[in-house]
Amino acid sequence: MRLPEIDQVAALIAETARELILPRFGRLEAGAVMEKAPGDLVTIADQESEIRLAERLPALLPGSRVLGEEAYAKDPAVLDLLDGDDPVWIVDPVDGTANFVAGRPRFATIVALARKGETLMGWIHLPVEDRTAWTIRGEGAWLDGRRLTLARPGPLAALRGGFNLAKRPLGYAEGLVRLRDALASQVHVNCAGADYIDAVEGRIDILAYRKLFPWDHAAGTLMHAEAGGWAAVMDGTRYRPTLRQGPILVAPDEPSWHAARAAMGDIAAAA
Repeated sequence: MRLPEIDQVAALIAETARELILPRFGRLEAGAVMEKAPGDLVTIADQESEIRLAERLPALLPGSRVLGEEAYAKDPAVLDLLDGDDPVWIVDPVDGTANFVAGRPRFATIVALARKGETLMGWIHLPVEDRTAWTIRGEGAWLDGRRLTLARPGPLAALRGGFNLAKRPLGYAEGLVRLRDALASQVHVNCAGADYIDAVEGRIDILAYRKLFPWDHAAGTLMHAEAGGWAAVMDGTRYRPTLRQGPILVAPDEPSWHAARAAMGDIAAAA
């Protein structure tokens, strides 16, 4: 399969953010914010930008399909596209919608391309900063014209964590607290796209997430792996976009992953 041009996809993502997302940042009108479920927000910017990407991405790769976060909210069966033979674009139009609604700049647009359960390409665009990171399996990860390479990690006690302790199942939350106590520091994270950029640029070393929605992780885990990192679910299975059960742990390399996983201890009750 011939892959699409990396720059064409990046340009489409940036154009969509510039025309449909950024004009509404800090300017959402009444009725422009809705709930898909209690506490799960969606805005007109999410909806319109996903529609545009879903319309235009398949033209860059004939025969491809689109799996979008907002399409999933209407029909969860679209996840089954990942089990088929066709290449699938995985789209999160506004990752970090709660931040977007609150006027906080920590949000992103994420696009990945997968086929037969394997992520082939990925893009993470930060609209406010107008920066796009991209990756191709086997060819590295890039941002601002430079190839991304993770620094060799030190001991766990010198590493920085990023995870969310709020409203987590008890067993999982206790594991996160143990991990937090084993690290040098921990920050609260709430936007996977921005989190992965922080990780590949060295501001966060260890990421932990309970849910495995592919639009949150397909692009970021490939980008992180191409920079030298290691992502796996708690039983050690390497991340793939077809995985449905988390939690997932992301670390700078395999030894630091195992050290972080050991620090969390028994979290079977949270799986």
